[in-house]
Amino acid sequence: QVQLVESGGGLVQAGGSLRLSCAASGGTFSGYAMGWFRQAPGKEREFVAAISWTGSSTNYADSVKGRFTISRDNAKNTVFLQMNSLKPGDTAVYYCARSWYSYWNSNVRDWGQGTQVTVSS
Repeated sequence: QVQLVESGGGLVQAGGSLRLSCAASGGTFSGYAMGWFRQAPGKEREFVAAISWTGSSTNYADSVKGRFTISRDNAKNTVFLQMNSLKPGDTAVYYCARSWYSYWNSNVRDWGQGTQVTVSS
């Protein structure tokens, strides 16, 4: 069974940067689009970013557009989320997600366990 494992979360001051990683355990990401979601305490989970299998297309939530960048290294079976100019509103648990398809359509097949990102003011 494929397991998605996130890493790279932590505590950072407003205006700082973090880079999240998502790696596959027991399988690969071959052929599948990947995405990132986040969920703040007491809030609903929201979409952050997604990338197609080949990396030819990406999409972002308006709240992170211009600040976050999603990328992938298929040779290393890893997906990244580079987060710059972080704001306190970005504080949340960030989840990696695998799609059923090669292009993202918000239909999630698998979820990672999440990694905490905390941005202080």
